[in-house]
Amino acid sequence: MDRDSFFMAQALDEAKVSAAMGEVPIGCVIVDEGEIIGRGHNEIESLDSPLAHAEIMALDEAAKKKGRRIGGTLYVTVEPCPMCMGAILNGRIDRLVIGAENPRFGAAGSVVNLAAFRAFNHSVTVRRGVLQGECSELMRTFFKDLRP
Repeated sequence: MDRDSFFMAQALDEAKVSAAMGEVPIGCVIVDEGEIIGRGHNEIESLDSPLAHAEIMALDEAAKKKGRRIGGTLYVTVEPCPMCMGAILNGRIDRLVIGAENPRFGAAGSVVNLAAFRAFNHSVTVRRGVLQGECSELMRTFFKDLRP
């Protein structure tokens, strides 16, 4: 298993925590120098907050360790929305690794591409499709079970 697949599997574990809580199963980990410095999973319903996306939770944890300029690589099971993409850019994440596409809200190329928007003072390198099958299947299963 390559490095990106290994850390995406960690993000998938976080997504499964969300699913067990009845949340949309999205998980995220942030890695710096081979170490996970932030973990997050969706807690939107649990915390009754529109901000409690997996990426935001992981970025907040990582910022407590590294300060607001986090850097490193962010692994997320589903392509970030515009809010999360803005936070990723503000956290100065160097690299973004995505499992599944987000055809409705994706802000790293599916709908819009904020990752490489030239007007911003930071951009992030994106790798797509790591453990895509597993990430997509978790989402499909969750919504199939939710709406039989």
